[in-house]
Amino acid sequence: MKQDTKDYNNRQTEVDKAICDLLANSINQHLPEAENKVWHAHPVWFLDGNPIVGYSKLKNCIRLLFWSGQSFEEPTLKDEGTFKAAEARYTEVEQVNVDDLKRWLEKARAIQWDYKNLIKRKGKLERLK
Repeated sequence: MKQDTKDYNNRQTEVDKAICDLLANSINQHLPEAENKVWHAHPVWFLDGNPIVGYSKLKNCIRLLFWSGQSFEEPTLKDEGTFKAAEARYTEVEQVNVDDLKRWLEKARAIQWDYKNLIKRKGKLERLK
């Protein structure tokens, strides 16, 4: 786990840190080729410069966000925003279903929308995979 991500996780409460550590370790395990960095103040993983997955502390939970998640056809992921993102929210580490998470991470690799060039394309998303 990258030091910036460790530092982010260590700033959380004990319960939220456990969730963050599980998410980070799972993401690193199932997307080892992804680049991890703290981006816009929270941990995000990128493939070829394109944001794929990340998590952040919200007021009452940890939010796991998949930038292309609406295309995964996963009913437990909830739509987020006006583009293709979808999320899951957790308040306890036991809520994280590691089998679901592994499947979502596989889909994150296989199904991608081009967020990297969103500004260049003036807000128009194009599917990469």
